Amino acid sequence: MDIQQRIDNLNWDNAADDMNNTGYAILPGVLTADECAAFISQYNDESLYRKKVIMERHQYGKGEYKYFSYPLPQLIQQLRETVYPKLVPIVNGWMQVLNIPNRFPATLDEQLVLCHANNQLKPTPLILKYAKGGFNALHQDLYGDIFFPVQMVIFLNEPGEDYEGGEFVLIEQKPRAQSRAIVLSPHKGDVLVFTTNFRPVSGTRGYHRVNMKHGVSEITEGKRHTLGIIFHDAG
Repeated sequence: MDIQQRIDNLNWDNAADDMNNTGYAILPGVLTADECAAFISQYNDESLYRKKVIMERHQYGKGEYKYFSYPLPQLIQQLRETVYPKLVPIVNGWMQVLNIPNRFPATLDEQLVLCHANNQLKPTPLILKYAKGGFNALHQDLYGDIFFPVQMVIFLNEPGEDYEGGEFVLIEQKPRAQSRAIVLSPHKGDVLVFTTNFRPVSGTRGYHRVNMKHGVSEITEGKRHTLGIIFHDAG
């Protein structure tokens, strides 16, 4: 089954409910074990990447990541193009209930045209690598004025087998309330889609914005690799 069929066969109604209720959804078993292993094995092929970031140098955490160059690897391109239109109805619904006037276009190509018109020309899909002691500080992946409010991460290793610790952490920052931590450990090949910046929450006076950040807890043993796929380009 090709990647488009796998994406189409996922339960997107459930995913939309999860996104609306929590700001994230786990899509199980999207990549095969062989596909995960292939991405890890290509990590040192510098021809695939436009930039490498050592996280400690920028106080982002401890570990490293590399941004892919255009043209993207075929599987990443297919994932980006196929998942994007599944997310558009969700995020446009968020814009509507929050009374935000902008709406996101139906296709990734149209979204990237907006980015490029704003001089955001650099591809943002990336692969991240952590070893023992690694972590990722809480952050948001915005990259410019034009950004799509949902992104995804694909887990290339199995927690509890390839590494210990290294949970994916979402922090929900409600106005006038204590922040709430959400801790997740998806399996190898799973996709996690989650809000890049905020989500709507219903209150006594209608919907309001709740800001969210994400990060990775400390890896206590082993190595952890993930793909990050963002649906806007960087300035």
